[in-house]
Amino acid sequence: MPGAPGNWAPTAEAATSAVPNVTEAAEPVTNEQAYATAALALAAAPPAKRSDRRRLWTLILVMGFIAACGVAVLAFFGFSGGWTALVIGVGAAVIPVPVLVFCFLWLDRYEPEPVKYLVFVFGWGACVATGVALVVNTTSSYLADRAGLSDALVAVLVAPFIEESMKALGPILLFWRRPRAYSGIIDGIVYCGLSATGFAMVENILYLGFKGYADTAEKNGPVSGAAVLVGIFIVRILMTGFAHPLFTSMTGIGLGIASRTSNRTVRFLAPVAGLLLAMMLHGAWNLMSVTATASAWVLLYGYFAVMMPIFLCMVGFALWLRAHEGRMTERVLGEYARAGWFSPPEVAALGTLGRRLAARRWARRVAGDAGDKAMKAFQFDATRLALLRDGLRRGLDKEPRRRQEALVEELRLLQALQAYRQVFVGRDPQAPRAVWDGSQYHITFPDGVVRVLDAPPTPVVPVPVVLAPPQPPPMPVYYR
Repeated sequence: MPGAPGNWAPTAEAATSAVPNVTEAAEPVTNEQAYATAALALAAAPPAKRSDRRRLWTLILVMGFIAACGVAVLAFFGFSGGWTALVIGVGAAVIPVPVLVFCFLWLDRYEPEPVKYLVFVFGWGACVATGVALVVNTTSSYLADRAGLSDALVAVLVAPFIEESMKALGPILLFWRRPRAYSGIIDGIVYCGLSATGFAMVENILYLGFKGYADTAEKNGPVSGAAVLVGIFIVRILMTGFAHPLFTSMTGIGLGIASRTSNRTVRFLAPVAGLLLAMMLHGAWNLMSVTATASAWVLLYGYFAVMMPIFLCMVGFALWLRAHEGRMTERVLGEYARAGWFSPPEVAALGTLGRRLAARRWARRVAGDAGDKAMKAFQFDATRLALLRDGLRRGLDKEPRRRQEALVEELRLLQALQAYRQVFVGRDPQAPRAVWDGSQYHITFPDGVVRVLDAPPTPVVPVPVVLAPPQPPPMPVYYR
């Protein structure tokens, strides 16, 4: 039955009426490599991608080291403002970081990015961007004071420009040097969001530890300092902790658009437009914060009527993008199914996260832990294959060298997918053996007869299918 793995039990009526009487002497010869156990099949497959849990812990540990380097940038504040304020600021500022990082990793579940790139952009935001912004903002405040200008001008005009530029520079450098690290808008949002998260963490150390606790405690005592610290924590962490990632994600959208187009003009203008929008949003928020000194209603209105709707729209847009990535995978891999590289159930099982989870549970049931690991790796590489093929169709790799690299990568992914498939295919005792040749199933029924069946309109998800020798991958037609 559609959507229910296993439990294949044809009735006598179905065997006589529903099954066409098209038989063969034997099923088609396949190119599968038989392995006695799932563990042996997994050992022969390429190294599987790390699970989300290990990836998360690795990322948290490495980011902790880079965050410690970022704290070193603030060490001189410890000598002038006190080490107590520094420790308090660090302790309070790191609280939202794991939550924000987890949200970005959760958003990027279809095709997780390499940990080294995620660590790079986070470290850039925490160390480089904050250091440069601190120097520029401090210098600008000094010059404005010398010129008799209000410090509010620095907050509204200088800070948004330098902070958004520096937060975006790390992901932009990554896009320049490693363009294949970007496969769409979600990747741009993740990279820029993590850079902004690192920046916000170090900035919050200053506001919470020094401007909040230390300055107040020096004048009115530690109790008053703690009260101010809690108030700033509520405003900067609980209420507006999303602000920096929200602003910089606009640049991420521009980078994501640039990564999926072959038009040179769009590749240049999209990130620039995103960066300008990020600066405007940042400047508008700072302007509302400055005017709030005269009337708190201005800030409340700006928060609930402007910032929160933008934030909720951004969340909805990101969730739509993630669902679209699943639908795109299902659509693009249909070409490979017609060429015999995938079976229809495999393609259908990649369309949503719910189906992917069901496929992993089925793989674990029939092949144990090895099946679960192989299915995860199969799903990750299948998504990467779909994104690669979509890029070829869009003409992203028109240069001969890059096009050849893309075709080599395509072949490598196809071979890896075949190896992962051997771990869990043919190991379900409740399902018949089936061979997919690109257009029809060749199913060995319990009576030993091999019958030829067309693919049903709604694929059975999942079904253990062995593929016949596939045809070469269809060559893409570039979009003009």
